[in-house]
Amino acid sequence: MTAFTLTKTRLFEGVWEGVLHAREDSPLRPDIEVTHLEKPITGVQVKETPDGEGWQLRVPVPVEVIRDGVQTFLIRDKTAGETLESFTLISGEALADDIRAEMELLRAELDMLKRAFRRHCLETM
Repeated sequence: MTAFTLTKTRLFEGVWEGVLHAREDSPLRPDIEVTHLEKPITGVQVKETPDGEGWQLRVPVPVEVIRDGVQTFLIRDKTAGETLESFTLISGEALADDIRAEMELLRAELDMLKRAFRRHCLETM
């Protein structure tokens, strides 16, 4: 089991940011690896927070991996060999298809609710 928990703070200007906290007074410094398609991402920074109670993690998203489709990044604790977190970028046609499918489902549910409401109104009169 990993000695750390990771909480996302934001994705801003192409950099994913989060805060690592040690579980149970672990004296270990985190050894973090971030991968995309099983290839390591370079430029990952782990710095102690100003209050000294955790570490700030900064993961630059390389421009060369941004493209149509779904891109998933895994953040791993190398010492424990476990995944702490992941984040996904979705763009292009994959996103458009997903939104269209969601809209179709919402419309179908709304039509079903309208029919049920009208039937209820007719039955209670």
